[in-house]
Amino acid sequence: MPVFKDLKTGLGVIRNLIDVRGARRSVADRLSVEPPLPSGTVQIGLYFADDAVNLYQVRQWYAPLTELAKHWNVAILARNAKSARALLDESPVPVAYVNKVEDLENFIENQDLRIIFYVNQNSRNFQMFRYGRMWHVFINHGESDKMYMTTNQFKAYDFALIAGDAARQRLSSKLWDFDLDARTIQIGRPQADHFAGELPYEPDDRSVVLYAPTWEGDREAAAYGSIASHGVELVNTLLSSGTHRVIYRPHPRSGVINQDYRAANEEIIASIAAANATDPTAHHVFDDGPTLGWQLAAADVAITDVSAMVYDRLAVGKPLIVARPVSELADVDENGYLGACEWLYAADAGNIVSIVDRVQHSEEARASLEYWVKRHFGDTTPGAATARFHAAVEQLIAEWERNEAIHSGDKRTSESDPFDADEDEDSMPSEND
Repeated sequence: MPVFKDLKTGLGVIRNLIDVRGARRSVADRLSVEPPLPSGTVQIGLYFADDAVNLYQVRQWYAPLTELAKHWNVAILARNAKSARALLDESPVPVAYVNKVEDLENFIENQDLRIIFYVNQNSRNFQMFRYGRMWHVFINHGESDKMYMTTNQFKAYDFALIAGDAARQRLSSKLWDFDLDARTIQIGRPQADHFAGELPYEPDDRSVVLYAPTWEGDREAAAYGSIASHGVELVNTLLSSGTHRVIYRPHPRSGVINQDYRAANEEIIASIAAANATDPTAHHVFDDGPTLGWQLAAADVAITDVSAMVYDRLAVGKPLIVARPVSELADVDENGYLGACEWLYAADAGNIVSIVDRVQHSEEARASLEYWVKRHFGDTTPGAATARFHAAVEQLIAEWERNEAIHSGDKRTSESDPFDADEDEDSMPSEND
């Protein structure tokens, strides 16, 4: 009934307000005992205005930022208290909490910012865009063939760091009057240089299958999630095979909109726990940790949805299956890799064991994979993407210095705008993969 829905919404708002205030106190207490960032030291910032639920977008950049910080002073600018609370605990680079526009302006005034990175399309990014004398650079939070990857919002940035030829072709075919040569730089996937980590199990003769579905999406065109349509049956089939180990890593937003989707996610998690209780040697894994990398590198075969996870796995160069969305309205661009990938239809989820075995050992599938890896990421030799990322930064810094010499008398000033909003609870969402 509408009244109960309104009541539930109201309670959610109240809980969020309480959580936000608690986060603010926690952040204030933390910052009160830590020295502030020295003035004039931060040259590169990563701007993040989203809530903590989307921190996965920043986390995947931790390792590349750590490497970059060996050459330049890097910091993360957090606008949201809950995000700042988490970032202060886990970020490998310094964090500045700039909740209020005044805080943001003071930080900009006191630092030596030359490049600002953006990992999403949060509407609050525009509060940062208006500051000049720095490059605003979109680095995104993944590579995919989702419609998100060709949004006209690319034009709002001075530059975009993109993965490779496929991304370039995608933008060229979708955006009008966008100067790809001047405003994009291909860097590959520097995160893939850090896809390693301690395994939560001892490797044995089981074939390891990573199932990493996306969330249900907030509209039919973005309804790529497979947990409810494919996931329960395919996971249960693999769990019962006795020859496979499942690593289940659902998108952190799974079930935030659709209750059936949330229930299917919970059913899969419960099935994994039950399978491990029945056979403790199986070591199936439900993974909701902050680190992404070891899962992609460790799996013999990965099953993903149409999402950035396709391309994170592609960067590893190992066998991959993509769950075909059941919604006919889901926007699937088959001009690239998705036109040649190994699709898993919902009706075939029960045959997943034979499909996994075939894909794992098919020479034809391996040859196709090698072609698409090169097209999307270029040279994937360990360290190559990191070198291209650093070269792109050096290029932008050199261009910044050239412009700074010409416009040395300018000031980083901006007038306040009615669009300004300081409170965390007023922050507007980004589009999310």
